Amino acid sequence: MLDQKQFERVKLAMPFLQRADEALAAELKREAQFATIPAGRDVFVDGDRVDGIALLLSGVVRVYKIGETGREITLYRFGLGQSCILTANAILSQKSFPAIATVEEDAEAVMIPAEVFRAWVNKYDLWREFVFDLLSERLSTVMAVVDEVVFKRMDRRVASLLLRQARVQNPMRVTHQEIAAELGSSREVISRILEDFSKEGLVESGRGTVEVLDFKGLESRSVM
Repeated sequence: MLDQKQFERVKLAMPFLQRADEALAAELKREAQFATIPAGRDVFVDGDRVDGIALLLSGVVRVYKIGETGREITLYRFGLGQSCILTANAILSQKSFPAIATVEEDAEAVMIPAEVFRAWVNKYDLWREFVFDLLSERLSTVMAVVDEVVFKRMDRRVASLLLRQARVQNPMRVTHQEIAAELGSSREVISRILEDFSKEGLVESGRGTVEVLDFKGLESRSVM
């Protein structure tokens, strides 16, 4: 059960709930549970039975797959005011979770039980609209990942990733293994690409850090 302060936080994080009628608002207060989830915790792993869905009030969760060779690839992340479409799909289809969801930054969330989530999809137009919007948004993200993996060379993908992260923090604290896990590659491949970028004066790679030195040059490598 949520208290009024927690309920107000949920409405701020998920503005669509400000349009909720009294019945949905009352059920949300009664059925949802507030939870704190520390960084590093797996919310679900591949094959888990899904008994609820998290609506994030803070923090970041990474959703990814691990292949038979042990390589990882990130499917998407979700944060404030968002939720996990694979969790929603598993609940609606009553199937197991098909990936791994790990908390990257300490998270606060409200947890909705699976049976309640399913009932609300049938009962409330507003909730159904939220779920369909979630499906549409995440499907686009996953399709972009598929497009990159299938059609884009790894050096271009590394350049694009470094540019995105460097615009937030430069130098960035990231290891070659973390870049490999993000892109579904191996550490050896990423190390060779970063070595090439370093020789061209595009980046400087240190122990656990990468700094972009030439943004324009790296941008050209991302589209070559």
